[in-house]
Amino acid sequence: MLEYFGLDYFFDNTKRIYFIYIFSALLLSLIFMSKYLRIQFSKKVLFHPSARLDYIYFLAISLIKILIIIPLLLNINDVVLWIVLALQEHFGYQERIRTSKFLIIFFYTLVVFIANDFSRYLLHRAMHSFALLWRFHRIHHSAEVLNFLTFYRVHPIENILFGLRYALVTGFVMGVFIYFFGAGIQAIELLGVHVISFFFMLFGANLRHSHIPLRFGNTIEKWILSPFQHQLHHTPEHLDANFGSSLAIWDRLFATLTITDIHTLRFGLANQSPRHSLWGALLNPFYKGIKL
Repeated sequence: MLEYFGLDYFFDNTKRIYFIYIFSALLLSLIFMSKYLRIQFSKKVLFHPSARLDYIYFLAISLIKILIIIPLLLNINDVVLWIVLALQEHFGYQERIRTSKFLIIFFYTLVVFIANDFSRYLLHRAMHSFALLWRFHRIHHSAEVLNFLTFYRVHPIENILFGLRYALVTGFVMGVFIYFFGAGIQAIELLGVHVISFFFMLFGANLRHSHIPLRFGNTIEKWILSPFQHQLHHTPEHLDANFGSSLAIWDRLFATLTITDIHTLRFGLANQSPRHSLWGALLNPFYKGIKL
């Protein structure tokens, strides 16, 4: 029953709001930026109409995912099979390359993470670049205050697109590795989670949607996006910057990286005052007359 309202997310270590990741985010805030905790948990933020929509939207989207989105998504195993069969058809059967199993697993872990991070950058940038896609993505950017649940303020159509992206990219990488190295390939995991993703979620991923401007310093932020850099992306002035998820190298490569020392941020959409309605968020992309 918990899964219908998304409450199982708090006990699932593959989810952003797993209770350990929330605890680690709060601990980082307490150690490095304690004064901002008062802002994050102030009435002005907690009970803002935008935050109230986040709470309701999280419950609604959890139900929509179970009933509609998940049944529509591709199965990674199907993608893997397509890729292996396609490679065999075009290049014939490949004799398994004999090498250290540890090296295979190590490189698979690295490649699948990089491929997923890069594809997230490309799709995220596309959501901003194409008018049709932006109509769905702007729901996420309509948030005027940020909290841990703002991460899930995503239209179902966008959820489907990112789910398909994950299945295609992960399935493609796995299929190629299986073709060359044989079956039984799996990423290195920590507590059942991809090890690199685990550490990114453990060290501040939840602060990306918050009012706690945790920075890593200019040098590190050229390689790894800090929570503050994603907060910048949620301002009207920097909508076209910092599209990356974990790594900053894609933003550097395509000249969309922004590093700045400004401290006062205003979140939301320029020249718009959303109503923060559930039906508005879900239906606005289809009917322009319905306000967010």
